[in-house]
This record gives sequence, structure tokens and C-alpha cells, in this order.
Amino acid sequence: MPKILLVEDNEMNRDMLGRRLQRHGFELCFAVDAPSGIAMASTEQPDLILMDIALGEMDGWEATRRIKSNPATAEIPIIALTAHALASDRDKSVEVGCADFDTKPVDMPRLLAKISACLGKR
Repeated sequence: MPKILLVEDNEMNRDMLGRRLQRHGFELCFAVDAPSGIAMASTEQPDLILMDIALGEMDGWEATRRIKSNPATAEIPIIALTAHALASDRDKSVEVGCADFDTKPVDMPRLLAKISACLGKR
């Protein structure tokens, strides 16, 4: 069962999305902010990371840069999640190393297709 690290600071979003992904057969681990997400990427070695962009002091883009700059975690695919659907957000997500980008509220079939595509490339 593939392991997903969900980096999300909103407890309700973390709980809801986590439960939905578990029902689809994924093992989940959770980080509540960017620094813990960076640390858990290394210790947990997930198959994929779902990275919220608006995380507080350090945003998800900076966390992605740091994860991608570490040889031990650089190959983990990251899907950016954001409530902002601007083209510039998508472009910046790709620029920092995200494999894909999705908007909130999450459309589960669309997100599952993106997860599957990213996991298939590994």
C-alpha cells in the first residue's frame, strides 16, 4: 500500500482528506507545518507528498525546494494543493519541483488520477 505524506496545517482539511485517502487504500502520515513536513519526508520516505502551499511562516513552495534539494528525498513526487487556482501558482509549483498541482476543495477522482500518474512514474 503506497504511503502518502500529507502536509496540511488545517486540522479539518487534514482529517477529511486523510480519511478519504485511507478509504482508497493509502497509508497516511501527517505533518502540520513545513518544517515537520521536510523532516518527515526524510524519516518516513513516503511514496508521494501532498503539499499544502499556504502553511504559515514557511510556505509549501519553500518546503518543496528543501525536499527536492536533499538527495535522500529529491525523487519523492510532490503534488501541490492550494485554494488558489491561478496560473501563476501552478507555474511556481512546477518551478520549485512539484510533479503536479491541484486545487481545493479537492475533487477526489481528479486527485486520485494525479496520485496514480505520479506513483506510476516512480
